[in-house]
Amino acid sequence: MENFVVSARKYRPVTFDSVVGQAAITSTLKNAIKTEHLAQAFLFCGPRGVGKTTCARILAKTINCFNITDGIEACDKCESCKSFNEGHSLNVYELDAASNNSVDDIRNLISQVSFAPQLGTHKVYIIDEVHMLSAAAFNAFLKTLEEPPKHAIFILATTEKHKIIPTILSRCQIFDFNRIQIEDIASHLANIANKETIQAETDALHIIAQKADGALRDALSIFDQIVSFSGNNITYQDVIDNLNILDYDYYFKLTDAIFTKNISECLLIFNEILNKGFDGHNFINGLAEHIRNLLVCQDASTISLLEVGENIKEKYKQQAQSNSTPLYLEFLNIISKADTSYKSSKNHRLLVEIMLMQLCSASSSNEKKKP
Repeated sequence: MENFVVSARKYRPVTFDSVVGQAAITSTLKNAIKTEHLAQAFLFCGPRGVGKTTCARILAKTINCFNITDGIEACDKCESCKSFNEGHSLNVYELDAASNNSVDDIRNLISQVSFAPQLGTHKVYIIDEVHMLSAAAFNAFLKTLEEPPKHAIFILATTEKHKIIPTILSRCQIFDFNRIQIEDIASHLANIANKETIQAETDALHIIAQKADGALRDALSIFDQIVSFSGNNITYQDVIDNLNILDYDYYFKLTDAIFTKNISECLLIFNEILNKGFDGHNFINGLAEHIRNLLVCQDASTISLLEVGENIKEKYKQQAQSNSTPLYLEFLNIISKADTSYKSSKNHRLLVEIMLMQLCSASSSNEKKKP
């Protein structure tokens, strides 16, 4: 049986240009290499799965390459690049601070720093989850971080920058990695699907990208899960079924019922949603997001704020014209009150049903106020 390699590892970026959604950071690092203005200590911080450790490895590989390309990328052909790709480069030392957080672990690292690289020009020390180091380990690391040998470069990566002591922060060049945009993730997933000869609907990939919450690694893990579920043809229905996500169609139908003041239809739709196992609080938040999207579609200049597929975007545009901005604001006010009261309520179902009745009444009272 052939060994399966997860997409997060198989398609891990190996060049600066292949890093997704962090163009500002990769451009800065490439310019630093080009102009030979490399700092000796970097701090890469940001949410999980956005490319911190990946960029650290690419930087370590590139600065030791013997034949850096005109685009400031590693050549992948020299002896240094080959040893890095095969996983036995003596110039790159990785330490997981989550499981090696004591003073002794840092002392072992410091004892190696003084040795010059055998191949290449720099020895790079990548310390992942650096915020997990103990206070004593941080203090032991300070002097070396401030005055390292010329050949040593430290790259610290963390998801919790606030836990790192100020004296460490002041000695590092800090790069803040952003959450990756939904469009960037969906586009990257489409490229991978194409390479794997997988047919995937655009709306399906957008749902995966939204579920990943800005983390590309999470998106690739979900993608693998969906492929295992549906094979080589990924549909929107497959994704919402597998991830247990409430379909957009429910919100469109519910909103149409609210616009027509059909309280019975609203209650029946909500009952169907509950029977499918969805939580009332998630339903409230989803409805608030839906109304917010309708409000955004009221102005052509803000439609770009919608983070959904093109087909669903068209549905929002059509439904948004059914009512006016003041009514949507009134809807959001009613939903917000229900959201605030949900945790303290003893009868969650009744609370949501009252909210739906108020939404229908808001539509009715708004019409009565019209001259």
